[in-house]
Amino acid sequence: MARFHLHPSDWQSQATLDEEESRHCSQVLRMQLGDTLTAFDGSGKHSLATIIECRKNAVRIELGEIIHTPPRTPLITLAQAVPKGKTMDWIVEKAVELGVQRIIPLITRHSVVKYDSHEAPKKAEKWQKVALEACKQCGQNWMPIIETPQSWQTFIQSPRESLAIIASLAEGASSFKELLEKHPHIEQATLLVGPEGDFSPIEIQEAINNGFHPITLGDIILRSETAALLGLAALRYEYSC
Repeated sequence: MARFHLHPSDWQSQATLDEEESRHCSQVLRMQLGDTLTAFDGSGKHSLATIIECRKNAVRIELGEIIHTPPRTPLITLAQAVPKGKTMDWIVEKAVELGVQRIIPLITRHSVVKYDSHEAPKKAEKWQKVALEACKQCGQNWMPIIETPQSWQTFIQSPRESLAIIASLAEGASSFKELLEKHPHIEQATLLVGPEGDFSPIEIQEAINNGFHPITLGDIILRSETAALLGLAALRYEYSC
């Protein structure tokens, strides 16, 4: 069934989809008066709804029973060094499918991509739209928060209350499986994934000094997006399946 985002502030017995969602409903999917759809707010609420008015830029719906979906635990944050090209779009999409709560795009020492103060918010807005579309496609009722891209120093100095993990190619990194076995019950986790050239030795040491556990994802060198997907899938499998 087609899914449409309805802003949390608009949840009443009858509501109107925003202009973009209305156009997609009426013009792209050609839905009509009396058709049913699923509305969700990105914060856990969803409802089966019926179209009661269908105009090009304003589709009005009547909500049925409102169901609250609890957030998946543990709450996972992905701190991802931004790769070049459109790879970050793919990472955001897959992170949504794996139930990530927050995504923090990072600019690290070895990052090829750099953003100025004007570009960074636009990138975050774009990735938030990617996350929304992924939520609609996969049935995810919790939409992750996409932070504005930030520098390594800003990120590493931020306080956090979670199991903090850094995927690293450096010698001495622990087994991911063994680390998770030592922490059988957690409420939050942060997975830190570097760029194609990995983190610099200084960044790795700073992460360790700030409570991150360096882990290996195996003896095969992975692309940045593959490392993110593997790490997130392992966390979700270990604690949710």
